Amino acid sequence: MPAPTERPDTVLIHADREDAHGGALAPSIHPSVTYAARDAGEFAEMATRPRHPRFYTRYGNPTHERAARLIARLEGGDGALMTASGMGAISAVLLGLLAAGDRAVAQTSHYMGTTQLFTELLPRFGVRVDLVDQADTAALVAALRRGAKLVMLETPSNPTMTLTDLRAVADAARAAGAISVADNTFACPLNQQPLALGIDVVVHSATKYLGGHHDLIAGAIVARDELLDRIWHSTIALGATLGAFDAWLLLRGMRTLSLRVARANQNAMAVARFLEGRPEVEAVHYPGLESHPQHALARAQMRGFGGVLAMRLRGDYARTARFVSRLRLFTQAVSLGGVESLVVHAAAMVAGTLDEPQMQAAGIVPNLVRLACGVEATEDLLADLEQAMR
Repeated sequence: MPAPTERPDTVLIHADREDAHGGALAPSIHPSVTYAARDAGEFAEMATRPRHPRFYTRYGNPTHERAARLIARLEGGDGALMTASGMGAISAVLLGLLAAGDRAVAQTSHYMGTTQLFTELLPRFGVRVDLVDQADTAALVAALRRGAKLVMLETPSNPTMTLTDLRAVADAARAAGAISVADNTFACPLNQQPLALGIDVVVHSATKYLGGHHDLIAGAIVARDELLDRIWHSTIALGATLGAFDAWLLLRGMRTLSLRVARANQNAMAVARFLEGRPEVEAVHYPGLESHPQHALARAQMRGFGGVLAMRLRGDYARTARFVSRLRLFTQAVSLGGVESLVVHAAAMVAGTLDEPQMQAAGIVPNLVRLACGVEATEDLLADLEQAMR
C-alpha cells in the first residue's frame, strides 16, 4: 500500500493492492451474495459488525471494499460506503442523519434529485427545510444558527456552476452543532477535497468522474468512522446495494481518473475562454475564468476547476435548442464526467421535474446550456462549437 505521502495519481493505481490474490493485478469480482462462517462465534461477529465485507452483500462486499478504500484515500476520509447510485448515497445520508422535527439547510441550486428530496420527500416525514442561496454565505450561516441539524452543499452547483464557501459553512455548522454534507461530484476529489476544509460527509455520484465511461451507476459516501457507522444502518435498510460487477467497473475506471480529469479540466478552460470571446454568447459560467464572480473562492478551495461549464446563448429557447442540435462532437445526453463530451439544454433537461419557481431559484433560464467536456482533442471541440454557432 502506498505511503500517505504518495500523490493521488499513484494512490489510484496502488492503494488497494494489498487485496490482490495470487499476484493478480486486476481486482477480483466477488458476485457472491452470502459468505460462510467457520463457527457460531464468527457468524455472530459477521452479523453484528457494521460494514463487514463478507457477511451479506447488502451489508458489504469485498469488491465494494476495494473501491471504498480507494475513494476514501482520495478524499482523505476514514472510510467509505458504496451505494447503487449517487441519489442512493444522498438518500442514505439524509435519512440516516435526520429525523422528524429536525431542521435542515440546503442550497437553492442543487442537482434536481437532491432538490426533490428537500422539497418533497423530507417534509413529508416532518423535516423542516430552509433553502438558501449558496453564494450568500451570511445567509447560510444565519440559517444554521436557527437550530439546523444538517446542511447540504453542492459546489460547483448544477448547472450554473455557483460556488459555496466550504470552509466558512463547515465552521458555522460545527459551531451550531450541525453536520455538514457536500456533494463533490462536479469537482471530484482531484480538484477539491471538502473534508480537508472541515466538511463532515462527502457524497459522490460515482457514475460521473470516478467511473468515467458512462457504463455504470454507483454512489459513494466518505466520512469519519463514527458517522459512517450511523449512515450504514440506513444504507442496508434502504437497499440501494451496488452490484459487484459495477464496483469492479468503478475500480477499473478510477485507475485513469487523474489522466481523464487533467484533460477535462484543460478542455473546459479552453472552451470557456473560446465562448467568452464569442458575440453569440451572452455569459459563460466557469469558476476558472477570471470573470467568474467567485473566481477568488475557486482558487482558494479548488486545485482544478473541473470539466463542466454553462453558458447563456444570445436568443430564446428555440434558438438555444437549434444550437444544441447542431453540435456533432458534444453529444446531447444527460450525465457528465465520462470520456465523451456531452451537452444539455438545461431548461429542457429539468422540464417536468422542477416547477417554474424552482427553476428560477436555481438560475435555470431558457437559453442556458451545460457543457461537460470529455477527453477529445481541444481543437476539435472548439471547431464543433464554432460550426454550430454559424
